[in-house]
Amino acid sequence: MAQSFRDLLVWQKAMDMTVAVYEVTRTFPSSERFGLSSQLNRASVSVASNIAEGRGRNSQAEFKHFLSLAQGSNYEVQTQLLLSKRLKIAKETQLDSAEGLSIEVGKMLSSLITTIRAKS
Repeated sequence: MAQSFRDLLVWQKAMDMTVAVYEVTRTFPSSERFGLSSQLNRASVSVASNIAEGRGRNSQAEFKHFLSLAQGSNYEVQTQLLLSKRLKIAKETQLDSAEGLSIEVGKMLSSLITTIRAKS
């Protein structure tokens, strides 16, 4: 297992996704500053944060639990990006890029959860 959460590729990819989300929400209309923009930013931060927190826990069961929380937050990110696309409040290319990273993170989380589940 990785020594630090920083060594986890899924954490690194989640950080990339969060940066992409922040970049796209900067372009949202000011009317969304405390609405969808804020929610989307918080959900994206939660993904990497839960991965890191779970890695710092004392058991594989706790790690798996926090990875599941990260997966839930990641689904929030995907939903909010899709809503943003439907509302046409940002460039579709930026939204697609952030969504692509989120999908990749989701696949990585699913794989890691499955691996941990198989070991226990």
